[in-house]
Amino acid sequence: MITDGLIVVDKPAGMTSHDVVARIRRLAKTRRVGHGGTLDPMATGVLIIGVNRATRLLTYVIGAGKSYSATIRLGQSTITDDAEGEVTATTPTDAVTDEAIHAGLARQRGETDQVPSAVSAIKIKGERAYKRVREGEDVQLPPRRVTISRLEVLDIRRADGFVEVDIDVTCSSGTYIRAIARDLGTLLEVGGHLTALRRTAVGDMTLAEARTLEQLEASAPDVVTLPMAEAARQAFPQREATPDEARVLSHGGPLTPVGIEGPYAVFAPSGEVLAIVSEREGKARAEIVLAPA
Repeated sequence: MITDGLIVVDKPAGMTSHDVVARIRRLAKTRRVGHGGTLDPMATGVLIIGVNRATRLLTYVIGAGKSYSATIRLGQSTITDDAEGEVTATTPTDAVTDEAIHAGLARQRGETDQVPSAVSAIKIKGERAYKRVREGEDVQLPPRRVTISRLEVLDIRRADGFVEVDIDVTCSSGTYIRAIARDLGTLLEVGGHLTALRRTAVGDMTLAEARTLEQLEASAPDVVTLPMAEAARQAFPQREATPDEARVLSHGGPLTPVGIEGPYAVFAPSGEVLAIVSEREGKARAEIVLAPA
């Protein structure tokens, strides 16, 4: 049974990321479980879970680019910028054209300063923004630099006075898809919020390799889908160490740099992943050592 590695989970709606972690702890029979990037309860799709030593890889997973499919409803604003929040305004959408929708989304492509949703997990003076909002505070978060490399319109539908826009997004870590919906609605002066969100990829890990909780339950306790070495090969550039280099690195010593842009994974001659390394100041130094003690 493989006990260290990553699990690509297809998160169901209605569960928090922490709910999924708790379920995996029970299935894998270990407390050393974490997740690589929060998904809201409404959202479904790719949630990366680290088990045992692989929890140390999650720092890098969190920073990876992400892809989503989503549906925006124009003509209605909510306090959370998604369908889980209270409706704050409803506006007729008769004047909203398909051309205006395409143009409004095009303005959000590329590098942009995005204001996160006020109801988010971002901390303000040690307290989550969503908690401050629920306590009645008017929360104004500063903009963050994000990159939206792909933002495509898949479909536009009109029903019951609203406009539903299906989109496909690839973006940098820290991008709020809810904010894309809110900002489009603001630009078109009709309000907007997200009614559906599905994460389709985190880095190179996609829905194609994801497992539902029901599938993981059936295979428990052998729930790891990407063993340590396989996970590292998928997530990082690679370097093969000589036996001498492997000994040095497993004890935290530096290697001679080879010009690989880091961070990258270094593997022992046996194929075992030893460490995640970055080259700086003329040395290849381990950021984290992964070889078993």
